Amino acid sequence: MSAAPHEGAHAAEAPSAPDRLDAGTGAVDGRPVAGADVRTDTGFRAAHRDGTGTTLLIIAKEPVPGRVKTRLTPPYTPAEAAALAEASLADTLHAALAMPARRRVLVLDGRPGPWLPPGFEVVGQCDGGLDERLAAAFAACRGATLLIGMDTPQVTPALLAPALSPGNRHDCDAWFGPAADGGFWALGLAEPDPELLRGVPMSTPTTGAAQRRRLTDAGLRVRDLPMLRDVDTAEDAVLVAADAPGGRFARTLARLSSRTSAR
Repeated sequence: MSAAPHEGAHAAEAPSAPDRLDAGTGAVDGRPVAGADVRTDTGFRAAHRDGTGTTLLIIAKEPVPGRVKTRLTPPYTPAEAAALAEASLADTLHAALAMPARRRVLVLDGRPGPWLPPGFEVVGQCDGGLDERLAAAFAACRGATLLIGMDTPQVTPALLAPALSPGNRHDCDAWFGPAADGGFWALGLAEPDPELLRGVPMSTPTTGAAQRRRLTDAGLRVRDLPMLRDVDTAEDAVLVAADAPGGRFARTLARLSSRTSAR
């Protein structure tokens, strides 16, 4: 969802084929994943436990060295960049656990790891461009759905409270979270429609504007969330850590930065 042409922090720009997710077993390729309610392949059931609340989607990429946060290298090594990606994802997931969502679904390119806390369903991303993968995530949902990425570890339940509150839906059809680089970090739809995302040009400086215009052109009433900065570069990392100094991301950055300066 970032506008910068890079590896696709929110979702892989060049995804590998997802590993097989074994339905209902909490396992990937036969290996158990603590806390995960893992579904089959790249889809998940649209049935819900009740008719209220919001489905919260987190679209992410497994933090593997050399495949995530490549624009952080240098000054950081691929392994250090992956550690920052893991910390960013962990902060995002734990923030999601504190939000009043009906379901929490991690839409993942790769395999779940020990960074995944209990309380999430896990599904694989489909093939195709980022617009297709975002569209597929929404297509599998019914009712109010909010999607965020993994590159904004400064996200808090308070930031997303307006989009998650049922009382704010009577005069609003969509919530939009613009990113400082011209992309977007959050998208909420009262009624998920994958066609609102398909064909939107991704990874450009005008991606966010194009996505928001797609919503308004469809006649939707759109409200904006605060603008946030994605973590793409070392400069971004410093600024984001300053916004959330108590998080895993900030602590990891401080540890790695001291190590980098000593090299």
